Amino acid sequence: MKSLLIPVDKLQSSDRIAMYTLLQNHFQGITWNAFEIDLERKNWVVLLQDETSNTLKGFSTLNFCQKTVNGEKISVVYSGDTIVDPSAWSSPALPQSWVAAIKFLCDRYAVQKLYWLLICSGFRTYRFLPTFWQDFYPRYDLQTPIDIKNLMGSLAQQYYGDFYEETSGIVRFSYPQTLKPGLIDIPSGREKNPHVQFFIEKNSGYVNGDELVCITEFNYDNLTRAGKRMWNTKSSLEIVQEYVLV
Repeated sequence: MKSLLIPVDKLQSSDRIAMYTLLQNHFQGITWNAFEIDLERKNWVVLLQDETSNTLKGFSTLNFCQKTVNGEKISVVYSGDTIVDPSAWSSPALPQSWVAAIKFLCDRYAVQKLYWLLICSGFRTYRFLPTFWQDFYPRYDLQTPIDIKNLMGSLAQQYYGDFYEETSGIVRFSYPQTLKPGLIDIPSGREKNPHVQFFIEKNSGYVNGDELVCITEFNYDNLTRAGKRMWNTKSSLEIVQEYVLV
């Protein structure tokens, strides 16, 4: 596998078509117009390609920006569309490349603390948090601290507007996209995992495309042992072109 970090405005038409096709193959409710609108709200994309054929095997879009919350200037990564073809599920390439990409962006553009705000309509995305991060919210075994709850709500409200419901912590889009049958199903036995069980209880509408808002702070000390291995693993991520953050 090879991976690339590309500014969204430098994507080729063929890249966009391949990304859209990969989403269509795995999600229901995908339209080209909605895909393009969401993509234009992001400024970076991580592409995962087969090294031999250059076939797109996965990607993750993100918006890396700076915000001021309660008088404090912080950096924020908003996650967008993320998908990995099942044929590449056994590969750690995308999480390794994603971590390497955020390290690169943090080194060049971050101010003060860096937070990752992501929305999860699938348990596999949510499981990324306990696998690689020590402190994240919401979670089954700890109540979300009030300052983190307020920060998470403020960032979600700024970015998702009326689609965000503060009382439930859920984002409901007018035209949600849902994983196709076979991908959205939770494998037998996995529902007993406390993190998966919490996700199902907290976001019971995930089957309809409801998205649970989550947050974690991106720094080395907040990583689990698995996360630190990802951080320390030399990545083959190729930075296609610099970008000026405004």
